[in-house]
Amino acid sequence: MLTLVSMLQRSELLYGSGIAVRDPGGNLTWRDYVDRSARAAGMLRGLGLRAGDRFAILARNSARYAELLHAAYWSGAVPVPINFRLAPAEISALMEDADCAVLAVEESFAGLLLQPPLDAWRPRAFSLGAASPSGLPCYDSLRDAAARLDPHDSAEEDDAILLYTGGTTGRGKGVRISHRNVMANALQLARTMSVTGGDRYLHVSPMFHSTDLKATAVSMLGGGHVYLPEFTPRAVLAAIQQYGITIGSLVPTMILRILQDASFGQFDLATLRLISYGSSPMPAERIRRTMQAFPGVGMQQVYGLTETSPVLAILDEDDHARALAGREDLLAAGGRTLPGLDVRIVDGGGEDVLPGQSGEIIVRGPQVTRGYHNRPAENAAVFRNGWFHTGDLGRLDDEGYLFVQDRKKDMVITGGENVYTSEVEAAICRHPAVLEAAVVGTPDERFGEALCAVIVPAPGTAPTPEDIIEHCRKHIGGYKIPRRIEFAKALPKSAMGKVLKETLRQRMRESPAVPE
Repeated sequence: MLTLVSMLQRSELLYGSGIAVRDPGGNLTWRDYVDRSARAAGMLRGLGLRAGDRFAILARNSARYAELLHAAYWSGAVPVPINFRLAPAEISALMEDADCAVLAVEESFAGLLLQPPLDAWRPRAFSLGAASPSGLPCYDSLRDAAARLDPHDSAEEDDAILLYTGGTTGRGKGVRISHRNVMANALQLARTMSVTGGDRYLHVSPMFHSTDLKATAVSMLGGGHVYLPEFTPRAVLAAIQQYGITIGSLVPTMILRILQDASFGQFDLATLRLISYGSSPMPAERIRRTMQAFPGVGMQQVYGLTETSPVLAILDEDDHARALAGREDLLAAGGRTLPGLDVRIVDGGGEDVLPGQSGEIIVRGPQVTRGYHNRPAENAAVFRNGWFHTGDLGRLDDEGYLFVQDRKKDMVITGGENVYTSEVEAAICRHPAVLEAAVVGTPDERFGEALCAVIVPAPGTAPTPEDIIEHCRKHIGGYKIPRRIEFAKALPKSAMGKVLKETLRQRMRESPAVPE
């Protein structure tokens, strides 16, 4: 059965004595871990949660967080991980939208329950920890007092988890991800990532994000997990050394900060064999620099969405090596689609475009969600005739490499020409004085839309707009060069490091344009 319950039972049976979790609080074997998860499932049942009921989790990464997720799968309840960086009103709105009955909250966030509108949730909350200074019921005590629950016989198409999209533009949507979605993607990834029971996976990205589902491939084969509550370059490097991490899942901004950190080079990283990166574009020059900084470590770029549980395509280690051997253009690709997935590139009318031409990426496959929670209009708009319309623009080359060019909403039409902002950003980032760049379009009376760039200079540099424009002329056509260039200390980003372009667009609209 392609269910997370079946996976846990199999891991307990086949890998019972293997280490499932390595943690400062003590290691757990798979036998111990599944037993604790089954007891936590009994706790959830004691709190009144039945199969199909939803409950929220507001916490940073931890072994207890993972245990609670698996307890939900075991009991048939549906966990709703919440972005703890949201405002109290936003958190409450998501929990109301999901119709959550209970809230598990990390003790460090328990103070939020004293603020309206979250104060109404306090009677339905428990503290996800070993102790509870806040006075909330304590997870460890509740779990240890509960009896091990018999596993719920979930169907493959039952909801396993409800994940809210990042909400980089407007309010996030709850994505209904089934057991089959998660397990199918785990099977697809296990081979591509060459997972074995000897792997140790470092959870760095927040567990409220779909990228954390990649780790299911490691659980499926009896590997181990290490949970990092907060990202810092030193914490990642120290964890790799201390726990013998073999797989690190990182986003480009994390990789960049690690390479810039003074502690890089002070740790033994010999066990690391794979860096899996994605969630936002990474300029080719940065990829090359990363590969040089981690000699002997494989690099895999993943492309996916929350709606695809999460991975659609991978640019694997051989592709990276091929790029270094002369096919550097491949570093701009999202990779090749995973087995069992169908992909098409279509025009605005839904017709297939010719090979090499650009259009919207639409997909169907076992990891694609069946829809959003309580969003009939959005479901009708993006799930059509069995295909999920991703909202991403891209093209397929004659070797099957998928190049993701932009979000549909981020493409700029200026003077009648289509401009993919990711291409412009990649060109700007080739300048040695540029650390990061984001390009957006704003209304323009003459051209319809004008390209605007916001640039974060590299430390110790002070580029000018003229420097950037002259640099761009060497790499992209004149109509693609931003007409407005501004510099900033940082770009507004989501918890996963994605640039919040709507925030930038709003900022550009509200501030006066730089005179030509």
